Amino acid sequence: MRAASAAVLSLVVTPGAAAAQRTAKLLHAAGVRDRPAGHVVERLAPTRPLTGAPTVLPVLRAATATGREWLRVRLPRRPNGATGWIAADGTLAGEARWAIEISRGRRRASIYRDGRRVRTFRIVVGKRTTPTPLGGFFVAERVRQPPGSALGPWVLATSAYSDVLRQFGGGPGQIGLHGRTGLPGALGTAASHGCIRYSDGAISWLAARAGPGTPITIRRR
Repeated sequence: MRAASAAVLSLVVTPGAAAAQRTAKLLHAAGVRDRPAGHVVERLAPTRPLTGAPTVLPVLRAATATGREWLRVRLPRRPNGATGWIAADGTLAGEARWAIEISRGRRRASIYRDGRRVRTFRIVVGKRTTPTPLGGFFVAERVRQPPGSALGPWVLATSAYSDVLRQFGGGPGQIGLHGRTGLPGALGTAASHGCIRYSDGAISWLAARAGPGTPITIRRR
């Protein structure tokens, strides 16, 4: 595994993002509703399609209706930023202590733990014709790659999708955070199809910490 030090720009611990993100792990398939105790508009699987890992969602709000607690959660699908309400009694409560903030313009990723920035990495972002989407997202699942993969040792599949590509590489245009073993484009450039590339050492470090439900914020600057 390559050392991450070449890609680390800062190890200074500074105040940053919110201290923790409340999460909900699905215990079974969930009916997603348009409001607390409202109409079911879709069904959400309890596991993720690539790895079979449990579905873990960031919780944005909680409310009580008809004697039950309801959670407004981010959803791992198009359109970007989609949310819905699920019943809390079908979930296991947790929290994500890590958070990822991406500056698309500066081509930097800042990593936070308990609201304090611990590392900043140079990254590759989407090129002008296939930009990395902006907004609030989360890590949907961690996918270990086979030795020699062009994507490096890990892909963190996210809830973000390309605003330009409906399909790419046989997939649905899902944005991933991954390495760059066999890919062109130097760190600090805009060269991808929308995914965010790290050094192989940096993505291994991040994959060991940022589990499903970890919030990701992608900003223009």
